[in-house]
Amino acid sequence: MKYFFLAMGFELTVLGNSSATPVYNRNLSAQVLKVLEHFFLIDCGEGTQTQLRKFNISINKINNVFISHLHGDHYLGLLGLISTMHLFNRDKELHIFAHPDLEKIINIYLQCSNTVLCYPLVFHSLTYDKSEKIYEDKNITVNTIVLDHRIECCGFVFKEKEKPRKINKEITDKYNIPVYELNNLKKGSDYTDKKGNIIRNSELTFAPSKPSSYAYCSDTKYCESIIPLIKNVDMLYHETTFMSEKQDIAVEKFHSTTIDAADIAKKAQVKKLIIGHFSARYKELEPLLNEAKNIFKNTAIAEEGVTYNIS
Repeated sequence: MKYFFLAMGFELTVLGNSSATPVYNRNLSAQVLKVLEHFFLIDCGEGTQTQLRKFNISINKINNVFISHLHGDHYLGLLGLISTMHLFNRDKELHIFAHPDLEKIINIYLQCSNTVLCYPLVFHSLTYDKSEKIYEDKNITVNTIVLDHRIECCGFVFKEKEKPRKINKEITDKYNIPVYELNNLKKGSDYTDKKGNIIRNSELTFAPSKPSSYAYCSDTKYCESIIPLIKNVDMLYHETTFMSEKQDIAVEKFHSTTIDAADIAKKAQVKKLIIGHFSARYKELEPLLNEAKNIFKNTAIAEEGVTYNIS
């Protein structure tokens, strides 16, 4: 297998794509989204630390962790990760966004192991009755996606903010525009020279690249209510635990089939779909991929160790 690490601004590395148990060298749910030099960990199943090391992602670069729900294959690796960060003498805050019961679990673990962390652990409790913005910095926002699972569960949509316009240095030099005006130009303002002549922003700048977006839909059965929240995203990850022949089981267990995921991707008009969270009953994944591609052509396996450029 080849591993790709691209020097881009918005990229996703898949660490695990199996459901319930690690099988056939497939690991449990975990992904890392890199936005510029900020690393966001999405779910943290058992073995996540090993996968981070395997794919050369420093755990100390992770400052924010998003946990979709409290089934073990999505969070049991977090306690070990927290402990390792402590052993590495981390001093930066670690922010965890998750169900409020996870904070209780972490506190019991720390108490029973007589551990006082050497870094601040900041917990952010999620709610599950509506979508809400849970994170924002100068580059992105993160909103929850309320999913339909056996227990309270949510996905996450990461959206880049509008980028500033790019300076056309050749033209700004031609008009002798002072440096202190460049920020205004980046924000879209026109320039008025000393004689009162207005030079349009479109002449002085280039349009920025389109903001990128990524949606992570963890465990859920078919749920059309999520469509407005993921409409037109550049990449959608949607769980695909079963093939369509197991539709009854999928509904019973609050999971999705290949057809469910592809239908959602098509109706939401996303650019690309990656599928994962595969049942242990499937050793070969090609049949799942082919079934999904019959409905939504631009579908791929969420392949472990592959970094997808979303920009």
